[in-house]
Amino acid sequence: MKQKHIGIIAVFISAIMWALEPLFAKFSYVDATFLQTSIVRAYIVLLIAGSYILIKQDTPQLKVNKKKLSALIYIAVIGTLGADLIYFYALVNTPVLNAVLIGHLQPMFIILIAFIFIKNETLEKRNYLGIGLMILSAIFVSTKTMENVFALSFGTMGDILVLIATFFWATTALIMRKYLKDIPSGVITFYRFFFASIIFTLFLPFVNIKYITINQTIIGVVVGIGTICYYEGLKRLKAAKVSGIELAAPVFAALIGFFIFNDSITLFQIVGIICLFLGVFLITSYKNPQKKVS
Repeated sequence: MKQKHIGIIAVFISAIMWALEPLFAKFSYVDATFLQTSIVRAYIVLLIAGSYILIKQDTPQLKVNKKKLSALIYIAVIGTLGADLIYFYALVNTPVLNAVLIGHLQPMFIILIAFIFIKNETLEKRNYLGIGLMILSAIFVSTKTMENVFALSFGTMGDILVLIATFFWATTALIMRKYLKDIPSGVITFYRFFFASIIFTLFLPFVNIKYITINQTIIGVVVGIGTICYYEGLKRLKAAKVSGIELAAPVFAALIGFFIFNDSITLFQIVGIICLFLGVFLITSYKNPQKKVS
């Protein structure tokens, strides 16, 4: 199997994980706080990443130079401690739908930053069209009806915080592509949550974690698998393509709701699913077979 195809499959798996994460987070918050769940999640992801490193026999790769270590610390601080915490804090002050839709602007940030600073991350025209269709797909599937689209209202402080978090996530993807492509995905995941766990550990005296719930455990496993697959995709595909394919998460969430919770799927969502397939085709195909640059 070609490396590009492995990358595409890996990103789709991560999108499925991102569709499952908020579901189990909702269950977890019934008997645990966000901070408690975040701490447990970080420790479990560390175990998942460590196990993956052992299975792949990547232990020697844990030794990195100062330049790569700086990039790993940036991803941990800006991605996990920064963007994640800002995003979930913002959810208190902004509707979930607003947060989801603003979060889907990440490909646009990646395209803009890459255009200015990282020229080899630019895409073919059809790839940009595909990302546009994926963004439309996410909007259609998330809002469900045209009435919900027109009812949207943006501009609160919560919306601004989500926008900041989305920008932070975009920068971490590009940092990984620029400095860490030769580092195994398990090692990147391990360090991302290792440095974050050090900070989280400082909160332990102030957080009353009496026991670990099954939902917290599942969240850790889901995030661990999702993050590893995400970086496996980033090693093989350009950042904008990865973030575009990740927009399949709302579709997977809708399908999970349909098959497991008997939720209905609207015509608006069906149009969104069609946009998804068209978008994926345009993102993963090439106009010129002679220039196959992932």
